[in-house]
Amino acid sequence: MEWKMLICPERIRKSRSAADDLRTEFEKDYHRIIGSASFRRLQDKTQVFPLDKSDFVRTRLTHSLEVSSFGKSLGQSVSKIIMRNIKDSSFLPEYSTHICDILQCAGLLHDIGNPPFGHFGEDVIKKWFRDNLGSFKYKGSRVTDILKPEMLSDFYNFDGNAQGFRLVTKLHHIIDEHGMNLTKGLLSAIIKYPCSSYYADKHNADIRKKKTGYFYADRETYAEVDRSCGTDGKINPLALLMETADDIAYKTADIEDAFKKGLISFDRLCDELGDDGAALKGYYSGNSYNAVQNWLIEVQRNALRAAAISFGDNYEDIMKGSFNKTLTESGTMADTMEKLGDIAYRYAFTTRPIYLLELGGESVLSFLLEKFVAALIDPSENNSVNSRIISLISENYMNIYNIYSQNVSETEKLYLRLMLAMDYISGMTDSYAEGLYRQMNGI
Repeated sequence: MEWKMLICPERIRKSRSAADDLRTEFEKDYHRIIGSASFRRLQDKTQVFPLDKSDFVRTRLTHSLEVSSFGKSLGQSVSKIIMRNIKDSSFLPEYSTHICDILQCAGLLHDIGNPPFGHFGEDVIKKWFRDNLGSFKYKGSRVTDILKPEMLSDFYNFDGNAQGFRLVTKLHHIIDEHGMNLTKGLLSAIIKYPCSSYYADKHNADIRKKKTGYFYADRETYAEVDRSCGTDGKINPLALLMETADDIAYKTADIEDAFKKGLISFDRLCDELGDDGAALKGYYSGNSYNAVQNWLIEVQRNALRAAAISFGDNYEDIMKGSFNKTLTESGTMADTMEKLGDIAYRYAFTTRPIYLLELGGESVLSFLLEKFVAALIDPSENNSVNSRIISLISENYMNIYNIYSQNVSETEKLYLRLMLAMDYISGMTDSYAEGLYRQMNGI
């Protein structure tokens, strides 16, 4: 892979720029993102604690801002390493600014496709389609017998990463069917897994295929981005850096949020951290929360530094696309980051309050999927209830369906209607999904 191609400023639809607009294409991306309704909705989407009323714990919005900040910092550090240590002559000085801008934007976007109720919501959507899609019929045949395997896998392997790519390239309707029409360099940087849903397998040894990166409906858009950026089915080095920023942000933030909510005590946290617990105790001066917060800031700083160094140490493999780890796994902070992830899982994600909230979310999503999928299987049926359900769907999403369903087969139209149901429900905020569930149930 070559930096000249990776930092691709082209857009899928060429846009005209005012003569006096001095912003780079990547700076324009930044303003498109922060001004979008899709980005604002992240303020009411779960990070860890669904429908939490506290003004302290993180939402997807505040988490994304943190990832954006870390991404920019990584861009600065990595650029210096490439120019000063590696001395890659193909890396021009101006690329440093472009990389930082792309990573700042990628951090804002990395969770934009997540459904209500966080990663648990992803699991609910996948399970619901696996358990229920076969029970629906269209013109006498089971839906699962009509759709191609590549289409079915989009529902069975639903993932917020692929939905995010779909959202910014299609669903966020501004001018036309190209969504936000962001630069290809940025789009490539948010594709953590350059793999279609059909080949996604969490047990695959190849890190590229661990999760779904794009859906069947978006395969042509992905192919254009892949071709323009010269990634050739490999992980863009900037996507690797963006994922690193995400790892560092959530593993430290989850600990802080869990501690603030009283899910783990200061002494227990120190014990769980082992050798790192001594460093945490060193920050204690009468206020345990300040100690945790200040220690985590140090962890973040050290993790960012270690990740940048690891990028430099593995530079050749990363640019070849043969690096098969994350930077947090390969750096000197690997043990600490692994411990933080394990502690957060045991003390935050597997607690009774979280389970109760997630079970409530499961009821909400399952109900909405049942209603909207049933209504969209065959909208031509004379069913007044179904027609009212369809009328609730966002006009933007309906416009996108109408555009892409023109001149395609009946099978593809059915597939796109099912995608429409998934698009609408996954785009909801936690509160909107819960509120719609209550309204439709007369609660």
